[in-house]
Amino acid sequence: MSTQRVAVPYDHQLGKTLALLRNPGLLLAATGASGRSNAMTIGWGSVGIIWGLPVFIALVRPSRFTYGLIEETGEFTVNVPAPEMRRFVGLCGTKSGRDIDKFAEGGISTQAGQQVRAVTIDGCPLVYECRSVHYNDLIPENLLESIEKSSYGGSDYHRLYFGQILGTYASPDY
Repeated sequence: MSTQRVAVPYDHQLGKTLALLRNPGLLLAATGASGRSNAMTIGWGSVGIIWGLPVFIALVRPSRFTYGLIEETGEFTVNVPAPEMRRFVGLCGTKSGRDIDKFAEGGISTQAGQQVRAVTIDGCPLVYECRSVHYNDLIPENLLESIEKSSYGGSDYHRLYFGQILGTYASPDY
């Protein structure tokens, strides 16, 4: 069953979004040029204004299957999961889209984004639709040594996608 959502300001329930980013995580979805979609759990990100635009900064490692999908289209969605989606959030954080169709495995349906090719995830009461306007590759030499050791161990450094928030959509009761 598809989730009905209405347009809301990008900062709608932002405090709640940031709290859920920390735990259990948000779901970043992307759809490649071939139409194949995938979702991954993200626990790091930021929302703000850059260049006068509302932006969601999403960190994605090059080793992730979703990285390639974003590279193909430059688009992604950030989906705020409902509490009953914890199992799916866990699945998206532990399995690779190279090996399984996470949506089929989790019994979760998707629908087309309104402003982007990337899918939105049914059951998520809040969705940000984003188009990358810039990216930065993390520079290890500029990173605090303790963070480098605890989060990277010398490899697989994130790419930071600066996604202009083209639309934010929420369930009417959210």
